[in-house]
Amino acid sequence: MKCLLIASESAEVLFYWTDPEFELNIQEQYGASQEEGEKPPAFEDSINTLFAPIIISCSTMVDRLGDSYTSFTTENNHTYVLHQFEECLYIAVNGDREEDEEDLKRKIYVMKKMIEVLFGMVTLSSTLIRKELRPQDTEQRTNLWKYLQSLLETYSRLREQDQSFLVEAVERLIHPTLCEQCIEFLERRLVQQINSSVERAGEEVLHAFILVHTKLLAFYSSRNASTLTSSDLLALIVMVQNMYPSNIDLEDTAPEDVENTSAPDIFYTPEPSPTNRDSGTDRDSVNSGRHEESRHEESCHVGSGTPVFEFLDPDIQMAEDSLRTLEAPPPDPSNPSRVFLEVTLKEGCYPMMPHSMYCLPLWPGITLVLLTKIPNSNLAMSVYVFLEAFAKLEKRLSEGLEGSAARGQTSIQDLRNKLDKFIRALGTSDIQTSQLQSVWTEFKSRAFTRGGPGFSRDLVPWCRTMKSQLCGVYRQCFITENTVGGGSPQRLSPSLQDRALTMVQEKLMDWKDFLLVKSKRNITMVSYLEEFPGLIHFIYVDRTAGQMIAPSLNITDRATSELGKGPLAHFIKGKVWGLVNTSRIYLQKGYSTVTLRDGDYFFCYFLWFENETGYKLEVKDLPILPNDSAPIGMLAWDYYRKLLRYYSKSHQGEVVKCYELLTVHLGVIPTEYILQHCSQLARKLWEPSRIPLL
Repeated sequence: MKCLLIASESAEVLFYWTDPEFELNIQEQYGASQEEGEKPPAFEDSINTLFAPIIISCSTMVDRLGDSYTSFTTENNHTYVLHQFEECLYIAVNGDREEDEEDLKRKIYVMKKMIEVLFGMVTLSSTLIRKELRPQDTEQRTNLWKYLQSLLETYSRLREQDQSFLVEAVERLIHPTLCEQCIEFLERRLVQQINSSVERAGEEVLHAFILVHTKLLAFYSSRNASTLTSSDLLALIVMVQNMYPSNIDLEDTAPEDVENTSAPDIFYTPEPSPTNRDSGTDRDSVNSGRHEESRHEESCHVGSGTPVFEFLDPDIQMAEDSLRTLEAPPPDPSNPSRVFLEVTLKEGCYPMMPHSMYCLPLWPGITLVLLTKIPNSNLAMSVYVFLEAFAKLEKRLSEGLEGSAARGQTSIQDLRNKLDKFIRALGTSDIQTSQLQSVWTEFKSRAFTRGGPGFSRDLVPWCRTMKSQLCGVYRQCFITENTVGGGSPQRLSPSLQDRALTMVQEKLMDWKDFLLVKSKRNITMVSYLEEFPGLIHFIYVDRTAGQMIAPSLNITDRATSELGKGPLAHFIKGKVWGLVNTSRIYLQKGYSTVTLRDGDYFFCYFLWFENETGYKLEVKDLPILPNDSAPIGMLAWDYYRKLLRYYSKSHQGEVVKCYELLTVHLGVIPTEYILQHCSQLARKLWEPSRIPLL
């Protein structure tokens, strides 16, 4: 029983997602009251009726008390979490106790992040974002909501299955040689060739990276590109996974199965006839039994004691399996997605700058992603500068600092001159600026005319109107499907995309099957057991780079791993997920170290800071976060970037790096050995993190 809703202050539904159980419950609740033969109400109307009292109550409390509740639990044990962003109210509900308040809060913040990536600075205008989330055209609204719903479902699936989304850090494939070769290939051949082509339609590739499922094989940024933040990269991986979902059937297959698809000409030959002797007496058959059994467990059908084998081309099988996971045909990769990402330049930080994202599927599970700078992206930077200026002015005037605003006449005058030039420049294009011009003229007459009210509280509504008009210009340029001038949208030509796709396929043709296997067993505990006896699992995170290393968790019933098979692996996975949640609770309270015993297991969590040479810096008290703060992580809200800034204040002029380590040991191991293991493991893992990727 799960639901997520976005509503306006007037209780209008702007978006909703429900799981089948919640939807069935609402249909039964509101369908039962209908008279016989009467058509049941539309589901959207029913969900509106259900949530309207909560929305109105929340809005009333804000108006009268200036505050509202953030969560509550009903008599039937349904948990509700609410959060107000400007004039949009987000409500997350859980009725099956699978998610606690922190999980629901995280889901709300992730949904907000995905909407920002899709709509950019339009989200800063309540009026415009309401129109974007709820288009007048019914079909358009249905398609948009289905897309947002699928993004939310994809994120929920990844957070449940993937360690990288559990700790919100990018996991990379550990293969230094291939990684460096691919980075060099992306730099010297792919990006260079695209950016020098006349078919790029004015676009410039800023970032290119290769994903194997959710893991990063190689990442290259051009010299004039800003660093892509971990938060944005994780959001893009969600979008890629939503577009080309990982093959569920392939994930359920033991790694040995996949590995051997790369050699279809080598087959296991069974005994010519059923044997009565004990197979365990033959040492060779014992050693190879598990390997060969798993190799053919899907293609071998036993009937009357005679094995029958069916051999399939692995590429065909993978393609067929991939198609089964998609409810609809995959989108045309030649049509880029417009995404809005953070850009940091010498002049400053500019959030939600427009980019085009091309997702080119190399093979099922392996994707090439190109992020390009669009020709008129500088206009977005200007809009952000003006929005920030009006936001600061509005804040000063709202706080009664009219004198402070008036004393800043130099910056205000500079803003006036720049905005006049900006509007004149827009007038030469087909962008509609009449409303912006009208509001700006009125603003100037009030603020700068000698007989006008000047810089007073009366100017606050006009600051808000100016921000809304600027967001409207931004929407025309980067959100509206119809491009300026009525022409087709600018993008890399299909032929140029095909050439890029072919180039990377040729580069990785001999590696593709290995990469698919590697993505399932990136690193294993086997290589650590001799040096760290009793260690069951660990997760090491470089929070400065936003990357993580952890042994693979194979938990399917058919896949055998160091954690065992089926229930035991599920049990350990549950312990790991629980440890991450527990560590965040203590981190929110200001603790950087957590050690606890849980039955037969001993858990450790450490957060520490180092300088660039790897020298551990002194421990400093961490800030305690209020209960209503954003969830700790990097996707919904980059807690670690703020934490680094906080810690770096006492280390001016020094590069400060942040790391985390989570370990699970058997409880019989003495505590002093466990702590020694953690220290040695951190030193051992420090070097692999230096593999160049970003």
